[in-house]
Amino acid sequence: MKRKFWNWIKNDAGGEEKYRHPSHELKEELFRTLADDIEYYKFLQYIFFREWKELKAYANENGIRIIGDIPIFVSMDSADVWANQHLFQLDSKGFPTCVAGVPPDYFSATGQLWGNPLYNWDAHRRENFAWWISRIRTQLTNLDILRIDHFRGFEAYWSIPYGEETAVKGEWIKAPGYDLFHAVKNCLGGDLPIIAEDLGIITSEVNALREHFGFPGMKVLQFAFESTGESDYLPHRYQNPLCVCYTGTHDNDTSLGWFEQLSEECRDKVLRYTHNSDKSRLHLDFIRLAMGSIAAYAVFPLQDVLGLGSEGRMNVPGVPAGNWNWRYEKGALLPALAEELKEMSVLYGRN
Repeated sequence: MKRKFWNWIKNDAGGEEKYRHPSHELKEELFRTLADDIEYYKFLQYIFFREWKELKAYANENGIRIIGDIPIFVSMDSADVWANQHLFQLDSKGFPTCVAGVPPDYFSATGQLWGNPLYNWDAHRRENFAWWISRIRTQLTNLDILRIDHFRGFEAYWSIPYGEETAVKGEWIKAPGYDLFHAVKNCLGGDLPIIAEDLGIITSEVNALREHFGFPGMKVLQFAFESTGESDYLPHRYQNPLCVCYTGTHDNDTSLGWFEQLSEECRDKVLRYTHNSDKSRLHLDFIRLAMGSIAAYAVFPLQDVLGLGSEGRMNVPGVPAGNWNWRYEKGALLPALAEELKEMSVLYGRN
């Protein structure tokens, strides 16, 4: 990571360092001189949120709740960081001192270097976590259920010194998860409709934090068949209904695409577990496994409903371009598919 990557402004004509830490007077001046631009983007956001709230109201009126997502971390070049620099681990010039990622594991010998600035949790605690409360409150006005990515970072996060080329030279630092979510609950009240993305390196401390607040964790069926042995992701191993069973997430290949990449031994395990002789209905059988599990929620991508292969994959983690392009075509949602999903929902008490 080079420092020029973090430059929020172009450094021509000698640079404009005053914009890194703008004074109140400078902000007032910018509001005046950039009034037209500011009003233009405010209008765009007004149109978007007006249409979104109409869509959400329509969905809710028809018995549909919307699950949305927020990542635990925000981007270095975001308005969040620029406007709240004291809430992040930055030096006096606005550059990060440590950045986020995850340590080396089975999937990566050098870990994952995400590069997001880490939170200054002492500063958040002094403000009674007001920034986080505002963030969660805002999302819960736009959504019905909130999935928080990388939940384990609220118990402990992997801190990597800024400037490192890999995530190897990091360390686990404790985070104030209990204090944070108690403050959120005290402010917003009631049970928080939050799903905890608890995939990856999960410890008993992370599970204790999640269970303390009653947040469902995640069970991904594809993970259950990536070896021939036992797995906690297998539905018969679920011990607590406080979880969400996914056939796969947006980061996974479709069920059929994933199946094609498995070893012969693992494919055999899948077919025997789903009581199949071939893969022709594997996508629907995976949906049936999810619905028939004790998980409080069952989630499956539309690509699995339609029985698509890798051509329908939504996202490939670590690949910066070419993702999120898939769209379903008009006419693909056939009445027969709806009837089959309804039948499963009724059979497993999810209607």
